[in-house]
Amino acid sequence: MGHIGRRGLLAAAVGVLPMLAVTGDAAAAAPDRRRAPKPELRGMWLASVANRDWPSRAGLTADEQKAELLAHLDTAVRRRLNAVMFQVRPTADALWPSPYEPWSQYLTGVQGKDPGWDPLGTAVEEAHRRDLELHAWFNPYRVANHTDPSLLVASHPARVHPEWVLPYGGKLYYNPGLPEVRSFVQDAMMDAVQRYDIDAVHWDDYFYPYPVAGQVFNDDEAYARHGAGFPDRAAWRRDNTDRLVSEMAARIKAVKKDKKVRFGISPFGVWRNAATDPLGSQTRAGVQTYDDLHADTRKWVKEGWIDYIVPQLYWNIGFAAADYATLLPWWADVARGTSVHLYAGEALYKAGDPAQPEAWQDPAELSRHLTLGKSYAEVRGHVFFSAKEVAADRIGAMDRVVADHYPDRVKPPN
Repeated sequence: MGHIGRRGLLAAAVGVLPMLAVTGDAAAAAPDRRRAPKPELRGMWLASVANRDWPSRAGLTADEQKAELLAHLDTAVRRRLNAVMFQVRPTADALWPSPYEPWSQYLTGVQGKDPGWDPLGTAVEEAHRRDLELHAWFNPYRVANHTDPSLLVASHPARVHPEWVLPYGGKLYYNPGLPEVRSFVQDAMMDAVQRYDIDAVHWDDYFYPYPVAGQVFNDDEAYARHGAGFPDRAAWRRDNTDRLVSEMAARIKAVKKDKKVRFGISPFGVWRNAATDPLGSQTRAGVQTYDDLHADTRKWVKEGWIDYIVPQLYWNIGFAAADYATLLPWWADVARGTSVHLYAGEALYKAGDPAQPEAWQDPAELSRHLTLGKSYAEVRGHVFFSAKEVAADRIGAMDRVVADHYPDRVKPPN
């Protein structure tokens, strides 16, 4: 996920209604005013890239890996969550036996080596056993966190098709401007969609890579070949990303007619600043997804291409450049009148981190985010980054969220 530090603070009061005791005949006559809890999504990201959350390190035995995975699912239940976004394609690889891409190196330490079990298959089965949704989280274009193709297993598609790959910012990426690349990455992801009873396809914020000062994403050749008819390269790049999203949406719906598999995306939290576009948010963010990642996230909601959106609102209430209390209502307005569910991405990883500003040292900061969310009907839930912090809970911020907002487990929205 993309993460940027922020600061600020706002206090919020939470009122508690007294409970009245009703006994005897009065109790029998009194109508039951209890209502079923309102459905909401309560999710956590479970990241495998660079062994961020799981497995804790490469090279564990199959039994050790499985035990760690089940412990994360049990933690989700204990925290009264109902969905896990499990990263199963972190770097053009797979956490299932894929015919398209190699086994992930984050399992065994060796790319392409069979770990001896099926993590995705097990995750789906065990999540459902615990009444958790399993959202399969894929990263479409990232190939490697280095720039040396020779470090990839010889059968890797990026080595078989070196013309598909571009180095940038110390990493390797598939070129989003090539139709054959878009087709291939969709095929690779659709393999999991077709074979497993997943509840959703989930993407994060990486489309075109985040800008790196002084470096050029050299897609000149692809632009020369495919960019005719566009006013500029940026418009062509946005169209490439639009095509990836709209095509994937159509393919998911086509193969899962018997069960609705949702399609959700978790973009960087700022579409555009208002100074750039009057439709944008009153923010001064250094990154704008429309301009820098060539991802028109607002359009995807308005067009209904996706089923849910989880903007990464990784800033505190009161942070001047990108205030959580400014961005949440902006996204609520975007979702209003559409069929797309809005969930807020929450920076649990910042809570108690001494490198973060003062607001993040307050265990109540995240709970205030959820309190604010209740003011907007479009906010249908929250997702926490990420599983390691959901378990460890450095300063009790997650405990506070659960105590204040999650008295019981609830179903996710349909």
